Amino acid sequence: MSKLVPPHGGKGLVCCLLEGAEKEAELKKAAGLKQIEISSRAKGDLIMMGTGGFSPLSGFMTKADWKSVCEKMTLADGTFWPVPVTLDVSKEEAASMKEGEEIALVRGGEVFATMKVEELYEMTAADKKWECELVFKGEGPDSEKFWDIAEEDHPGVKMVMAQKEFNIAGPVKVLSEGDFPTKFAGVYKRPADLRAELEERGWANVAALQLRNPMHRSHEFLAKIAVEVCDGVVIHSLVGSLKPGDIPAEVRVKCIDTLVEKYFVKENVIQAGYPLDMRYAGPREGLLHATFRQNYGISRMIIGRDHAGVGDFYGMFEAQTIFDKIPYAQEACPEPGKALVCTPLKIDWTFYCFKCDGMASLRTCPHAKEDRVLLSGTKLRKALSEGAEVPDHFGRDEVLEILRAYYEGLTEKVEVKMQRAASGSQM
Repeated sequence: MSKLVPPHGGKGLVCCLLEGAEKEAELKKAAGLKQIEISSRAKGDLIMMGTGGFSPLSGFMTKADWKSVCEKMTLADGTFWPVPVTLDVSKEEAASMKEGEEIALVRGGEVFATMKVEELYEMTAADKKWECELVFKGEGPDSEKFWDIAEEDHPGVKMVMAQKEFNIAGPVKVLSEGDFPTKFAGVYKRPADLRAELEERGWANVAALQLRNPMHRSHEFLAKIAVEVCDGVVIHSLVGSLKPGDIPAEVRVKCIDTLVEKYFVKENVIQAGYPLDMRYAGPREGLLHATFRQNYGISRMIIGRDHAGVGDFYGMFEAQTIFDKIPYAQEACPEPGKALVCTPLKIDWTFYCFKCDGMASLRTCPHAKEDRVLLSGTKLRKALSEGAEVPDHFGRDEVLEILRAYYEGLTEKVEVKMQRAASGSQM
């Protein structure tokens, strides 16, 4: 009997990935099907459905599921799910399809999946705006002028508003994991692989640290807090696509390797990667991070300041408080397995304090703001991109050396905007 949390949804790991002879036969069939070019985001979603990372999803969402997820954070059958997982097609592509038809989903000339089209539904500009208001609008200062700036400044909103005119829904058969298994060999792990590793170590209470930025001292501190209260921590990096200005996964992985080698007890930490693109959905994305982490065997999701935040659209700890508002088993998810089991490990502002002579948080440090070095991924990227001095105690020297080499090799600089959360003005 496994000591790990069960996969989300009550159906075990729902894996849509075909392998061996079954995969070869489906690839041959796909060659004769209508081909639909998909986005980078959809590619990541397919791989997660293939490996069981998005259990219990086995395909892209119907209109009923989409509407229920936006409104209630549950699928139409009552299973908790916080963010839509949909596939958009153009009006012309939709007109060329019929319900019941099988199609091939491709990106860059590679067939990633076949899909049986069970539903086509229109997504008007009003539908997209409705989704954005429910999924992306937060409680930060920028939320008051949401539609004045979101279409220009919020990458998640821009992504949804740029989607094509129709969504298609239906089950998928996944035929590729792209280049993730080779490009991130040893780091990219399927849920079943990570679960096996956790079982082998005898872990039951497992925390995950979500990373899309290079790992600085605050991240390191968060991970070590989790090591103290759990059996171990999984440093779980997003290795899919990010917005311009964010640092590529291969550079971030190299930084984590260095930190684990020099500053962690290796028996208590695992580095892993997952293939999604960021949706930049703030608090809702924090919930999504916990939901799919449960499929990887993780029971605690580290949620710190401004988790998955964008600009100043969200409150500093909105990604923590949203966990107190979601439907749990007794209310909207009465059936076994349909509620979220992975719980948040909520941690306050963290920083280096000169008077404490070490890492601390607002719960442990009595000193003034002037005594503290606020640590932020945005602040670090801004300093490095501008060739500015990085404050002492901000990051480990070995990591900063890797990052400086990356920025020195860039031929084109991307402006990094500073936000309230990164500046520390609200501490």
